[in-house]
Amino acid sequence: MKNIVAVTALSLFAFNAYAKDSGRAAVQENAFAQVSEFNLKSAKNGTAPKITLNSGYEMPILGLGTYSLRGETCKKAVRSALEQGIRLIDTAFMYDNEKEVGEAIREFVKKSGVPREDIFVITKIYPGEQFENPEKAIQYALDTLDISYIDMMLLHHPGSNDIKAYKAIEKFIAQGKVRSAGLSNWYIEEIDDFIASVNIKPALVQNEIHPYYQEKDVVPYMQNLGIAVQAWYPLGGRPYTQNLLSDKTIAKIAASHGVSSAQVILRWHLQRGVVAIPGSSNPAHIKENISVFNFELSDEEMQKSPRLTGTKSTTGIRRVEQGRVEKCR
Repeated sequence: MKNIVAVTALSLFAFNAYAKDSGRAAVQENAFAQVSEFNLKSAKNGTAPKITLNSGYEMPILGLGTYSLRGETCKKAVRSALEQGIRLIDTAFMYDNEKEVGEAIREFVKKSGVPREDIFVITKIYPGEQFENPEKAIQYALDTLDISYIDMMLLHHPGSNDIKAYKAIEKFIAQGKVRSAGLSNWYIEEIDDFIASVNIKPALVQNEIHPYYQEKDVVPYMQNLGIAVQAWYPLGGRPYTQNLLSDKTIAKIAASHGVSSAQVILRWHLQRGVVAIPGSSNPAHIKENISVFNFELSDEEMQKSPRLTGTKSTTGIRRVEQGRVEKCR
């Protein structure tokens, strides 16, 4: 009888362990799907589908990056993007254009009647003085953008006081002034320790990703944590953009679909479950970038050439700062 009880208890223990493991696996699988499986089948050009972040908020999967845009050029680009249906705008303190981004959004909302809530705005605070005084930095972004609240605040790079800075973002989330938190230029080496040190899991990691720098380990690793992945150089970083756009294999795929090389690259990102924020001040290019939902790349096309399976670029320079890996834009 004792043996039967022991075996039953052991079986129950094993079953409970199995159930827990299965439960964790199901949760992980659901988290992965939520941030990486984009609804591309029913999407239409001019309207990017959305994903639901782990913060509960929805974010479009295609937007406008403003890294190199300044002054009136930036305002016109943001206005053009919004007019053509883009609802995701990325900026940062270091881009020196938060003011122009905010002005363009306010003017568009007033003129078009599109609710502010339909536009998702990402900005970032930078290591150094801003990480040392994060509350001041976050409030500066709120005041400069002047769009009621910030949809997502990122830490621009790992650095001294990054935990302190992130916890300041958490405070602003509690106040309703920021809705989601995330990271830029974080990799597998840093992410687990970072998550263990904060209260709110990052909703997004924004890194350099493109066909020459695919981050095949990083992308699924983050997605398995329920963290969305966004490419800040989706068309290739600095010296690689022209190389990508003139790549013969990509051009051949583009010709077969009657689209541009840029559209093929952006579609490649989206089919990998990576959010893309290409930058442009050209209205025709902006329209082209939001028009990638009327064709689909085959599995063969996704994997076709050595170029499309990736060659690591040296665009992002990694350097060690106080024991952390930093990747600079």
